[in-house]
Parts: sequence; C-alpha cells; structure tokens
Amino acid sequence: MHWIGQSRLHPRPQGRWSPVLLSPVILTVVVTCLAFTTPRQVAFSRILTAAPALAASIWTVLPTVLLGAACLVIMIALSLVYPDLGTWYTVGAIAAVTLAAAYASHIRISREQALIQVRLVADAAQKVLLRPLPSRVGCVEIESMYLAAEAEARIGGDFYEAVSTPYGVRLLIGDVRGKGLPAVGAAAAVVNCFREAAYEESDLCSIVRRMEISSTRHIDTFPTRELSEHFTTVLLAEISPQCERLSLLNCGHPPPLIVQDGKLHVLDPTAPSPLLNLATLIGDHYSIDTITCTPGDQLLFYTDGIIESRNAKGEFFPLQDWMRRQTSARPRELLHRLHRDLLRHSGGGLDDDIAALAVRLRDTSTCTAGHSAPA
Repeated sequence: MHWIGQSRLHPRPQGRWSPVLLSPVILTVVVTCLAFTTPRQVAFSRILTAAPALAASIWTVLPTVLLGAACLVIMIALSLVYPDLGTWYTVGAIAAVTLAAAYASHIRISREQALIQVRLVADAAQKVLLRPLPSRVGCVEIESMYLAAEAEARIGGDFYEAVSTPYGVRLLIGDVRGKGLPAVGAAAAVVNCFREAAYEESDLCSIVRRMEISSTRHIDTFPTRELSEHFTTVLLAEISPQCERLSLLNCGHPPPLIVQDGKLHVLDPTAPSPLLNLATLIGDHYSIDTITCTPGDQLLFYTDGIIESRNAKGEFFPLQDWMRRQTSARPRELLHRLHRDLLRHSGGGLDDDIAALAVRLRDTSTCTAGHSAPA
C-alpha cells in the first residue's frame, strides 16, 4: 500500500444524474410551474435567466445553450397566457445571459483541461520524488503514506525512501522547511542523492555528508529567498541484513517509535546532529545510535505533521499513546488506522503535509536478504 492523498474528506460524485448536475433543469421546472400557476404580478418568469447561468458552472457549452433555448420557448409560451407580461424584455435577458453562460462554460472547461494537465505533471513528479515502495525490502515489511495538507496538492516538502543495499536496508525520511516548488526541489535533491549514496557509502555519516553537499549545491544553483531560508530535517536508518541491529542518524527529525515485545520505546538520539544546510554553521559532527532488534519488532517513522495535528480543542495528536494500542497491527493496517484516526482527530483536515513509514522486521530464515517484492 502506497498512497498520496489529500487530508480533507470530499464527497464522491453521486452519479451521472445527481441532483447537483440536474439543478439547472430542476430550477427551470420549478420556475416554470410557478410562472404558470401564480398571478401575473408575481412575475416568477424573470428568474428563468438564472437557469443558463447556473448551467454554465456545471455543464458543457451545448447543454447550456439548449437550456437557454428551452427557457426562451417557455417565455414565448407564457406570453400566450399573459400577453401583457413584458415577455420580450425577459426573452432578451435570457438570450444575453445564455450567450454569456456559453462563453463562461467554454472558459471553465478550458481551465479544467489545463488543470488536468498540471495534475498529470504533478503526478509524474510525485512518482519520481515519492516513488511507490516495494511491500518487502530484504527481511523488512514496509508500507508508506503521504497526505498533502492542501486540497489540490500532490507533493510537498516531506519525503521518504527505502533501498536494499549490501549493508542492509537503508531508510530515509525527512521534511524540508517551507512549502511550494522550492521545497519540492530541495526534497528532490536530497532524495536523489540518498538513492545513489545509500549503495555506495559504507556508513550513514558518509551518506548524510553527501546529502548535505547536494542540498547546499541545490540552493547555490537556484538562489532564491525561499531556498536560502530552507533547512531540512532528515532521519537515516540502517537495518542490518540479519535484522539484528538498527542504526539511526537523526538530524533534527522527530524520533521514530519501536514496539518490542509489546512495549513502546521512543528512539531519541543520544547526541544532536546538524540539520541539512546548517552543517557549515554549526559543524558536521554526526552521531549514530545503534539498538538491538529481533524479528517481529515494528517501527514507525513519521514527519512532524502527525504529532502537530490538532483537534478542535487545540490538543496535539497523542501518537505515542496511539502507537501503544497498535502492537499487533501489521504495517498496512497500521497506516490505515493512522490515516483514519488522524482525520478523525483533526476533524477531517490537516494543517501540514504528512509522511510516514511503517516497518516490521521479519524472520531472516523465511526470506533472502536483498530481495524486494513488488508493491
């Protein structure tokens, strides 16, 4: 399971003949009935001009024009019942509104088509930056999740990656400060560098140094005010080929959680390591922590959008308490529950992008190191 989604819940279309799509016809029928059954002084017929205007926001050009023509016919028929109604003024207004509505419908459709193209490009960029991860990497089960805070967004500054290398399974999760295209570009520079360095470097410190260089070079190549203020939190993890050891290098990122023998542990770093783009200011002294693992251990890597998610009372999402109740959940189920409970906690909307990796260590006797199953 891998998804890129929106953090807000939107109702699905209710079918081809939903009440929303039929609302211009419903309005026309209601106004026509009122115009023929009420006294002439009320003049409900003038509301018919609203029907083609409403249709322009929903329908294509031809149906909009046909509805306007139907309204004209209705007004002509109404003039036979009320000869002194001043029909031709309303007919002229309907004709003018119909022409304007047809043009507005054409512009709307053109912009929707352009938006579709933009979304296709964004989806292609997403597949490059946040490509779907295999469901199994070596002796590790893994699932990923990304939720965009903006309703129309596809990708942002949060990122993750997982690769199987001769040194074990190496994982990356991070968050670029800021939003928009500059943040996406900075995230792409870090992820692409990790994909190469993870195979070539023998230790995590060498990987993060290369990522620091790549991130700095990206900022120097594209000097903007936004990028100059960017820094990136990253967390690198290495799971040994036999799944008996976990190494972590945390550069200012929220600490991962691990469940061992039914007990939750927070893997805080023993010493701080500099965030990307800050090493030149405070030094490139990196600290690696190592813990012992066993098959069945479950890990959760995440970005700060999860722990900073608030409910209506302003309370943060209690991730650690939540994780203690999920001891038996497999990675796929764990992220499904997290997705559901995050939206429930925040009332259906999130204030920040969210990325998460759920990892479960498998028994090495049942798998081959370095093997990856397709997603």
